[in-house]
Amino acid sequence: MGWLWAIIVGFVLGLLAKAILPGKQHSPLWLITIFGIIGGLVGNALAGAFGIESTPGIDWGRHALQVIAAVVLVALGDMLYVSLRGKRERA
Repeated sequence: MGWLWAIIVGFVLGLLAKAILPGKQHSPLWLITIFGIIGGLVGNALAGAFGIESTPGIDWGRHALQVIAAVVLVALGDMLYVSLRGKRERA
């Protein structure tokens, strides 16, 4: 059940990151979901490093770090996707 939640949360984080970023992202939805999953994991690791991984109530700090990590990963991943896809189309 943990993997199912990771996919669902990654999907939501990826969509949030895509909505926050200005302009159009060219990455497919499955790749945005993977970036969101990785962003969630990175956000959890950062929350653990900052000592805010488990707080009473809603973990706003952890969720904010997850969204920030997802935004960064979606932006960087989209740039990489576009550059690799462009090289393949020219070849």
